[in-house]
Amino acid sequence: MIVMKFGGTSVGTPQRMKDVARLVVRQGRPVFVVLSAMSGTTNSLVEIADYLYKKNPDGAHEVINQLEAKYMGHVSELYAKEETRQQVQLLLKDEFQYLRSFTKELFTSFEEKAIVAQGEIISTNMMVAYMQEQGINAHLLSALDFMRTDKNGEPDTVYIKEKLQQTLDDVPAAQVYLTQGFICRNAYGEIDNLQRGGSDYTASLIGAAIQADEIQIWTDIDGMHNNDPRVVANTQPVHQLCFEEAAELAYFGAKILHPTCIQPAKYAGIPVRLLNTMNPEAEGTTISSLTERGKIKAVAAKDNITAIKIKSSRMLLATGFLRKVFEIFESYQTPIDMVCTSEVGVSMSIDNQTHLAEIVDELKKYGTVSVDKDMCIICIVGDLDWGNLGFETLATKALKDIPVRMISYGGSNYNISYLVRRQDKQRALQALSQTLFGN
Repeated sequence: MIVMKFGGTSVGTPQRMKDVARLVVRQGRPVFVVLSAMSGTTNSLVEIADYLYKKNPDGAHEVINQLEAKYMGHVSELYAKEETRQQVQLLLKDEFQYLRSFTKELFTSFEEKAIVAQGEIISTNMMVAYMQEQGINAHLLSALDFMRTDKNGEPDTVYIKEKLQQTLDDVPAAQVYLTQGFICRNAYGEIDNLQRGGSDYTASLIGAAIQADEIQIWTDIDGMHNNDPRVVANTQPVHQLCFEEAAELAYFGAKILHPTCIQPAKYAGIPVRLLNTMNPEAEGTTISSLTERGKIKAVAAKDNITAIKIKSSRMLLATGFLRKVFEIFESYQTPIDMVCTSEVGVSMSIDNQTHLAEIVDELKKYGTVSVDKDMCIICIVGDLDWGNLGFETLATKALKDIPVRMISYGGSNYNISYLVRRQDKQRALQALSQTLFGN
C-alpha cells in the first residue's frame, strides 16, 4: 500500500478533486489518501474563530454564509447524480449549522481547534462521495479515531499504530482509504492539530504505522528545486535527496516541506516522493536513506535572522561559559540556528525575536553584546563531508564579493551555512547558483 497526501491547492476546485481521484485510481493498488482542506478554507475558518474571540457573532455569521455558498456551488460541478448532490448538500448544511452553533457559547482555544478541523472533514467527505459515485471502492476513516498527540504535544506513535490497525481491521477491505490531514485529538481527547508539518506529518505518521511501500506528497510544484525559483531563474528540481539533506533544505527555506514531518518515514525507512498534482508526469523529488556521494544538491535561504555576538575576556580558558550563555536562550525558549566561537567571543543567530531584549539584557552580565538584525542564512546542501576536497572552497569563492557575517561548517556532513545581510540575499543565491549549478 502507498500513502498519497494532497494539499489544499491540489483539492482547491471541483475539477482538481476529479483530477486527484484519477491520480489515486491509476496507482492500480490499495492507496491510503490524506487530504487537506480545500485552499482558502482554513483561512476562512480561522477568520470565523477570530470574530468569535472578539465576540462579534455577526461577523462570524457573514463569513460562514460566504463559505457555505462557495461549497454549495461546488456540489453541482463535482457530482453528476442528483442523489449524490442531495446527500452532500445535507452533509454541508449539517456542517455549517455546526459552525453556527459556536456563536452562542463561550469561545476558547478548544472551540477554535474544533472549528478549524472542519475544513479537512468537509473535503474528505466530499471526496469520498465523489469516488463512490464513480464506482471506486473508497472508505472514509476519521483521523480523530486514531491520530493522537501525547501530553507534550508530540504524536503518540504507539497509540496511532495500534488504533489505526484496529480501525482498518474493523472496516471492509477497500481500494482507497481516505482520512483527514492535520487534525487529531490530544492526550485528553480534545480536538487538536499536529501544527508542524500539518497534513504532511499525518501522511508520514500513517505511512510509518502501516509500513507503506512509499509516501507521496502531492503539491503544486515539481519537488524541491536546487535554488529559490522566486529569486533565481532557471532552477531545476532535485530528483534525489537523503532524509538529512531534505531536512536541512526544509529548515532553511524550502517551503514545500516542513523539516520535522518526514521523521517518522525516516525512522521507518520508507521513501518519500514530492510530486506535482498539476504536472503528474514530472519526476519530482525522492527522499530516502540513499546519499549520492560527491554532489552538492541545492541552496536555500532563511530570512528574518538576528545575529548576537557576546565578547568577554572571562571566556578565555573558562569552563561553563557557553553553558551559561545557552541557558539564557533556553529559558526564553528561543532556538539557535548557527553558532561560531573564538577564544574570547561567541556569535549566535536566531529567527525568533520575541524575547530579544530580555536575552540581550541577560547576556550583558557576561560580556559586551552586539546585535545585527535583518540578516539571512544561506545554506548549501549536499554531500559535504570534510573529505570532499574543495567543496567548501567552491561555495566560499562564489560569495567572494558578498560580506559574510558568520560561517558554519562541520556541524553536519550535509550543509555549509553563511550569514549575510538580507539585502545581499539575491546576489548570494544567484552567485551560488551560477558557480555550483551553472545557471
